[in-house]
Amino acid sequence: MQRAAAPDCLRGLNHMSENRTDQAHSDPEACRGRLAIPVIVVAVLVVAILILAGIGARYWIHGDFDVIHALLILFLSINLVACYWEVCLFLRRDYIELRTEYWRKRWQETGRKPATEFLTSKIPLTKVLSPTVWADVWATYSQFDGSYADRRTYGYNADIANGFVTPAPTLILYVAYTFDILPAFVAGIVGVMLFWQLTYMTSVYWVSFFLANRQTRISRRDMRIYIWATNSPWVLFALLGLYVSIRLIVNGDYSVLGY
Repeated sequence: MQRAAAPDCLRGLNHMSENRTDQAHSDPEACRGRLAIPVIVVAVLVVAILILAGIGARYWIHGDFDVIHALLILFLSINLVACYWEVCLFLRRDYIELRTEYWRKRWQETGRKPATEFLTSKIPLTKVLSPTVWADVWATYSQFDGSYADRRTYGYNADIANGFVTPAPTLILYVAYTFDILPAFVAGIVGVMLFWQLTYMTSVYWVSFFLANRQTRISRRDMRIYIWATNSPWVLFALLGLYVSIRLIVNGDYSVLGY
């Protein structure tokens, strides 16, 4: 007799049940009868909603669109999601160390990159805010940079600090850029503090990565994708944010954002 196929949400998560300290979101009862969605779709949807809310609110109030405003809203939205993941890095630090070893073995057994496998896995909608689910962001990234499974490293502690410290200024700038409700010089000062910190933190992370010779443990392709590409927005967009912030202070108005 042929065995019945597992539900989609289980096919995406059954491999994630090993070494779980909290298996609720991969339990068959947690998936049965519930809508499940790929992890990558959840992340993209949240970012898209934040972007559309910021750009749409500006258009609704002012009836216009500005490229620089849109780019900064894009980055601030991404940073808000990243901040939540960084809080999860702190909340599930012991669990991440266990999962890092699990994904390492999984990669050796299947030949499939853990990041790809995790992002295409499905989770029930009731678990989309679970820190245990998003802890695998760091467990899979640790396959390319082991510092995120080691709480003694710069990268680990810098990202935790970012997760707890930057949500407030990120939200302040998101609102100020969209509704221009703060004095321009105040938004500029907040922006200089936030964007300089992000530029500096990311730059030092890259330096620490290469000084520790971690690039010798991964392929050039993986280094370009997971070390350079995934971290570049926190330098490139932050530099744009620094420019805008300085203009806000010097000009004393929001003309740099098209107002």
